[in-house]
Amino acid sequence: MTGLKSIVVCLALANAGYFLWVNNIARSDAGAIEAPAATLKLVSEAPEAPRTGDGGGGGIMGTSGGRDAPDTPVDAPAGLLTDVKRCISVGPFRDVAEAAHAASTLRSGGYDPRQRVADGEVWAGVWVYLPLPATRAASDQVLAKLKAAGFEDALEMPGPNDGSVISLGLYSETKRAQARVAQVQALGFNPAIADRKRSGNVYWIDIDLKPTDSVLKPSDLQGEAGRIVRLEVKGCPADGASQP
Repeated sequence: MTGLKSIVVCLALANAGYFLWVNNIARSDAGAIEAPAATLKLVSEAPEAPRTGDGGGGGIMGTSGGRDAPDTPVDAPAGLLTDVKRCISVGPFRDVAEAAHAASTLRSGGYDPRQRVADGEVWAGVWVYLPLPATRAASDQVLAKLKAAGFEDALEMPGPNDGSVISLGLYSETKRAQARVAQVQALGFNPAIADRKRSGNVYWIDIDLKPTDSVLKPSDLQGEAGRIVRLEVKGCPADGASQP
């Protein structure tokens, strides 16, 4: 009997030891596979996804699903702009001779002038005149005095302000106009001057300028010394019409 009790006690102790050993292994495995507790993170704390071309090597789009912003356009090299031309017109000239002289001057300066004809107004000269007195008798006396002093070209004609005046000459040179004014003032009169224009065919010269070319000055095309030139510089017509 004593031997049988000893066997039973040994078996009980063996079972208890096996039970404790199995439970310890289970707890160790459970601790090894336990997932970490979830934590809440802000969007700003999330790592930024690499962008295409930033060395991320994947062409990844943003989290919103939209494409990356387009690349900023690259400016053209400054050297290419020197090939861009702009057309300007110089004029108007009163006749072919004046236009030909200006074209020759421009050609000697390295330009390629193109002449064209257009309708318009052109400056004709500086007009010297006397306002008419209030009465017919006074006007006749003024004309008689001028004729006696040698102003044979003095004559009555429509003035610039819808009234009649006594014309004393049309001049293309400043010195000649000023000399006539001084002569009339010596007779006790006070003459006036005004620019006079005429309508009809006028002549323009078109030339191409590069951005590196200096601005053309009308005074560069001055003809005879002392001659008054009323020229303009403006853009060429939109249709680019010109004739050689």
